[in-house]
Amino acid sequence: MNRNWIIGIVVAVGAIFVRSQMEADRDATGAIVDEGSVSAFQVRVGDCFDDGSSFEGDEVSSVAGVPCSSPHDNEVYAVFNVAEQSFPGEALAGIAHEGCLERFEGFVGNDYESSSLDIATMYPSQESWQQQNDREVVCAVYDLEEKKLSGTVKGTRL
Repeated sequence: MNRNWIIGIVVAVGAIFVRSQMEADRDATGAIVDEGSVSAFQVRVGDCFDDGSSFEGDEVSSVAGVPCSSPHDNEVYAVFNVAEQSFPGEALAGIAHEGCLERFEGFVGNDYESSSLDIATMYPSQESWQQQNDREVVCAVYDLEEKKLSGTVKGTRL
């Protein structure tokens, strides 16, 4: 292999790594306009992101934010706080899913059972619940056939 090719590949891989570690840029409305990392604590309704979240242990620490105008894997459609006073343990996954399910049709415009979209949830760990008073659940949609989404799915009845 030519030495210049090797250098080019190393530079390209390095640029991709650096880019993935940079924060996403937002415009004045808060929409992501340039891809980059979005902290799990800063995800907003309307954010689009690709698979490939960053993890700290078993916890999602950030997602790969992209403009919704670009092909993407997921779109955040709801963010809400859990009402329980004490950490619900394993029941939290079900609480998060039910809360996301309740909010699905209002965003997509179609009921979940008839939709070509599925739900992904992010919810507090016991550690973030206790140490950071984290109660936030993030609801995102993705295509059941794992096709890239194009634009927002809001009101599309997909």
